[in-house]
Amino acid sequence: MEIRTTTQLANFLQFCIDKKSHTKGKLLHAHILRTGLFADTFLSNRLIELYHKCGNLIAAHRVFDKMPHRNLFSWHAMLSAFCKTGDIDEAHKLFVKMPERNSVSWNTLISALVHNGSDQKALNLYHDMNQSGFLPTNFTLASVLSACGALKDLNSGCTSHAFATKIGLDKNIYVGNALLAMYAKCGHTYNTLKAFEDLPEVNEVSFTTMMGALGETDHIEDAFHMFQKMHRIGIKIDAISMSSILGVCARSGIHGLGQQFHGLIIRLGLEKDLHLSNSLLDMYAKYGDMDSAEMVFNNLLKVSVVSWNVMIGGYGQTFKIKKSIECMERMQRFGLEPDEVTYINMLTACLKSGNVETAHEIFDKMTSPSLSSWNALLSGYSQIGKHKETVKLFRNMQFCNVKGDRTTFAVVFSSCASLGLLKGGKQVHASSVKFHVDDDIYVASGLIGMYSKCEKINLAKCIFDGMNGQDQDIVCWNSMMVGLSLNNLDNEALMLFKNLLETEMIPTQFSYATVLSSCTKLSSLSHGRQIHARVIKHEIVNDVVVGSALIDMYSKCGDVNDARLVFDKMPKKNTITWNEMIHGYAQNGQGEKGVSLFKEMINNSCDNLKPDAITFIAVLTACSHSGLIDYGIKIFNSMFQEHGIEPLSDHYTCVIDLLGRDGRFDEVEGILGNMPCVNDPILWEVLLSCCRVHGNVKLAKRAAEELFRINPCNSTPYVLLANMYSSLGRWDDVRKIRELMVENKAVKNPGYSWVENKDGVREFNVDDKFRMVDKFDERYCLSG
Repeated sequence: MEIRTTTQLANFLQFCIDKKSHTKGKLLHAHILRTGLFADTFLSNRLIELYHKCGNLIAAHRVFDKMPHRNLFSWHAMLSAFCKTGDIDEAHKLFVKMPERNSVSWNTLISALVHNGSDQKALNLYHDMNQSGFLPTNFTLASVLSACGALKDLNSGCTSHAFATKIGLDKNIYVGNALLAMYAKCGHTYNTLKAFEDLPEVNEVSFTTMMGALGETDHIEDAFHMFQKMHRIGIKIDAISMSSILGVCARSGIHGLGQQFHGLIIRLGLEKDLHLSNSLLDMYAKYGDMDSAEMVFNNLLKVSVVSWNVMIGGYGQTFKIKKSIECMERMQRFGLEPDEVTYINMLTACLKSGNVETAHEIFDKMTSPSLSSWNALLSGYSQIGKHKETVKLFRNMQFCNVKGDRTTFAVVFSSCASLGLLKGGKQVHASSVKFHVDDDIYVASGLIGMYSKCEKINLAKCIFDGMNGQDQDIVCWNSMMVGLSLNNLDNEALMLFKNLLETEMIPTQFSYATVLSSCTKLSSLSHGRQIHARVIKHEIVNDVVVGSALIDMYSKCGDVNDARLVFDKMPKKNTITWNEMIHGYAQNGQGEKGVSLFKEMINNSCDNLKPDAITFIAVLTACSHSGLIDYGIKIFNSMFQEHGIEPLSDHYTCVIDLLGRDGRFDEVEGILGNMPCVNDPILWEVLLSCCRVHGNVKLAKRAAEELFRINPCNSTPYVLLANMYSSLGRWDDVRKIRELMVENKAVKNPGYSWVENKDGVREFNVDDKFRMVDKFDERYCLSG
């Protein structure tokens, strides 16, 4: 009879567990206590499970504490209860107390740690599990690989992959998909593709992961091909896979393609899925097509906070700040409270529109701004060039006892660098040490940039050299190369690039652009050619940034023909590319070709390019060097009239040089009377030089007086005016100029030249013997 009663009670309890019937379960609990059956471990375990399923963790814990006899299932039931309710600390305490454990015990806690974002703790526990001799299950490995991906810990991920292969779980679909996600999050597209190819079977999760990974790394066409393959082999397309491909569409910027996928969603009957609808909203918002986004939004059966946030962010991206504010007000009228993302989107929208006051009002309304909100405001200030406000906000953040993270410090270091604020930068550095984030590679790159721009390159070197080789990423190397180049240590920048090639890291487009800039500054054509060979080898020669840098290097090293070859072979060009080529012709005395290329650019409708301020500097220089005076004036007049570009001091300098070379000083004086940039020393130096050539003493004297006013210690105007007087035999005026030069303590620096030969680059002054700048030995060989 007792066995029958226990079985019946167990069945009744299971019914209550399935139905989550808390009240009936409590009645059964009372009956078990009254009949003296509580000592039955099986029934007590069912009671723990009942209370856990009904959300009464206190009652479950009370049952567990009063159990006279516990078995492994009792401990697992309580452990699972703590894990599923997110009480990780109590779960860990219980785990430590367990008299025995099996793989389920380890797997339950590891999975819970990953689910709650405690990825590093999960990896540490997994290590302990291996040390204890327990083999992981496919679920354990899937959780561990997920943690590796979240931490971008490629080494641990590769180790786990190797172990999965060793115990034969690498072909498991759960482990295989987790491997794909891990490599994707670590940015290793090749390994992601290899893991995908190695899977014996694939499902919708595999394809969705691949599409996301390819989209994130800008392999847009490959992502679309993956979707086509998924559809072709008959794998079901669900809302999640459609959401992933919409994300790729948003990154591609191809509006028509996104509309086609929208049509497919309707055809598959998936338009009612809220998550997918939010993805559609996000895609149209990122296109800047807020009309289509509004249409989707207005047809939503259910509107979530996420939906409102996407609309607020979309209006902010298109600088419709009033619409963003209206959205937030409507959201609140519908009974939905703004969350952290809402406020961050509003902050970003206000700052993008230059509405700093409204941004501050929104920030001040937040009762307890999170770190993400502080970072959003800091980043917004920094991006619109309000660097002083960025530093002040960081100081307020310290007063509020908010601990900054890697993003905080990277943004503040960038602002300190832009301000040349060395003292403030050092104080922020000290704060990063205090919060133990100074060794983060993201922060270290910011530090290197800050010290480099503040002309403390030795401190930047100390930061870089102090990092462990494994901790240095390509961003750190790039920051250090840029720092060396900024401080005119281009030989060292070349050497650092050589050291980079000896590591396992692959140089980026930015790496090549930086080292090509160093070759340009050194006028080292031989090293520039070696870099070009590497660019071809690594198949990034078509990159628009690298291509533009190559054109600049060849032009400034005097090989304009090779510059044009690079230009002609580039499949995609931007305004910078055209500017470099036009300027290259101007620098190398082929102004007519520069002007011809400018006309081609203006008439070129394929790339939809518009000339900018730099374009006009380049073409005006080309006109000046070719004697195309009238055409140059015509171009100058068309700047604002036809292209809406306000002339800057550099443009006025080009026009004065253009007219001055031809001796048309009446027109020059007309421009001088109307130009807004009277304090630009280069402009007056150009005018003075032209006056010297044509012997225009009156205008030369005016130009020199302006230069004396701007900077009395600059020796250039004294020397130019004195040379002009001496060529005319006016020796008394020469003496007066030299006396004035002594009186104003203007000292002329000696000129120098350098020449490159097989032994290196040699630098020499007019009164100095040869001295080696830096010897290029075999260490500087960049080919291979």
